[in-house]
Amino acid sequence: MTENASSIATALSVNLNKVALVRNTRHLGIPSVTRAATLCLEAGAQGITVHPRPDERHIRQQDVHDLAELLLKWPRVEFNIEGNPFQNLMAFIRELRPNQATFVPDSEDQFTSDHGWRFPQDAERLRPLIAECQSLGVRVSLFMDADASAMAAAKAVGADRVELYTEPYAAAHGTPEAEVQLKRFAEAAQAALDCGMGVNAGHDLNRDNLTPFLRTVPQVREVSIGHALIADALELGYTETIKSYLRAIEAAGA
Repeated sequence: MTENASSIATALSVNLNKVALVRNTRHLGIPSVTRAATLCLEAGAQGITVHPRPDERHIRQQDVHDLAELLLKWPRVEFNIEGNPFQNLMAFIRELRPNQATFVPDSEDQFTSDHGWRFPQDAERLRPLIAECQSLGVRVSLFMDADASAMAAAKAVGADRVELYTEPYAAAHGTPEAEVQLKRFAEAAQAALDCGMGVNAGHDLNRDNLTPFLRTVPQVREVSIGHALIADALELGYTETIKSYLRAIEAAGA
């Protein structure tokens, strides 16, 4: 892929898990997840992402409902709820019907998401849940490794999009391995596009590595960014942080 591979505007979805993680260390209700969402949206973010794990170690059930209520005031903003559909995710999808459900194959005690779905192993159990989400009007994105050969299988079970797990690229950024990873991700994205799916991306993307990723990987519709963005917000504030990420996205198409 050549630079400037994206001819569509990439949406920035802010993952608020780390805001909730800090709040949960005390019983004071601060920092507020809904206040963080509001500030990010006012600064121009186009989406909000949460990953409510069963142990509620960061985002809690009430947070998901509070955000769903808040986003009624922001009809153009996308609400993305991610998680394992064989744990607690589907209850949120059935009740709240967000814009997007991102299926992630993590275990209940997993530190963070670190791999995508496997095919054909996961195919049959995913298919009915994807169909159920779509019957509720909810788009389904499957969290996937950057493996071009697996994209047809993701499409075959009904996925609307894939979210490419970008940690391998992020870890290689600034090293000779980065170009190898970018080629791998570009090929996986193109394979997904060729199958008729949309492409999302997320995990360890930041202000430094986001622009070259979007310049090379084609047609990324959404990036979901949490850890680095919230860390930046501790230093810069939410408003300047969101604007800086939007500038990084804009620079990819310059």
